[in-house]
Amino acid sequence: MKAILYTQYGPPEVLQMADIPKPAPHPNEVLVKVYATTVTIGDTIMRSLNIPVPAWQKIMARLYLGWSKPKRPILGMELAGEVEAVGRHVTRFQPGDAVFASTFAVNFGGYAEYKCLPENGVLALKPGNLTFEEAAAAPGAGMTALACLRKGNIRAGQRVLVYGASGAVGTNAVQLASRHFGADVTGVCSTANLELVKSLGAGRVIDYTRQDFSQNGPIYDVVFDAVGKLSPAQAKKAVKPGGVYINVHADSDGGDSIAHLILLKEIIEAGHLKPAIDRVYPFEQIVEAHRYVEKGHKKGNVVIQVIQP
Repeated sequence: MKAILYTQYGPPEVLQMADIPKPAPHPNEVLVKVYATTVTIGDTIMRSLNIPVPAWQKIMARLYLGWSKPKRPILGMELAGEVEAVGRHVTRFQPGDAVFASTFAVNFGGYAEYKCLPENGVLALKPGNLTFEEAAAAPGAGMTALACLRKGNIRAGQRVLVYGASGAVGTNAVQLASRHFGADVTGVCSTANLELVKSLGAGRVIDYTRQDFSQNGPIYDVVFDAVGKLSPAQAKKAVKPGGVYINVHADSDGGDSIAHLILLKEIIEAGHLKPAIDRVYPFEQIVEAHRYVEKGHKKGNVVIQVIQP
């Protein structure tokens, strides 16, 4: 099978297509034919080893990722595809099932034509109202946004501000907060993305290049920094007494779970969420996709077509 490998850290060009053996499922695994995956900021960070954390955390990250070269040479944190085969102990899935999954807990691996996943992993039947490309973009950012917003205990009618509203997590958070939780959402983004964020359900949009949202006083029940770029002090200026400040880096733990993926599927099928897709690249152009994502201007998600359904 074909896969995209990286055997050293560096620029997008370290990603190389190669032929490797097709995996076979263990008794408790399913073999998924991968139709689509994504390029996330996380993928570009692991590929480049340009990790935006304090020095001691960089050491820990390098121990996890591989000190001199990558331990896990196939990136790709999420995927969608079709079950081709199942292990003899598998009961939840059968060949032909359309599925979507997070690969975060199973050494990644979305950048390949096939991936074995545990039956009890973060794997579920694909939402029936999404394409494979849309479904591939749903798990990672969708579960992250859902987990963070649930920690904020959002209730209908509350005022919620989403900072970084046009990114992968932000586009999910705007839709979830407004359409699923019933909140009054304000999105913060750049000039080019104002209309996109409005279309996702934000009642108000603030252009951060022209206005500082924190200068209006404490008017929000929840402020969610969906990109982790706000200082806590600035964010908390806009939070009402008794309100909540949520940071995507500090509050997304526990998001990658089968319970969240199944809930996300239900929300999607109810029509309250649809992944925002910026660009779709063929598998052979994954280097160009990494270059684009690394610029930091993507709107929502960037998808890779691995195999045509």
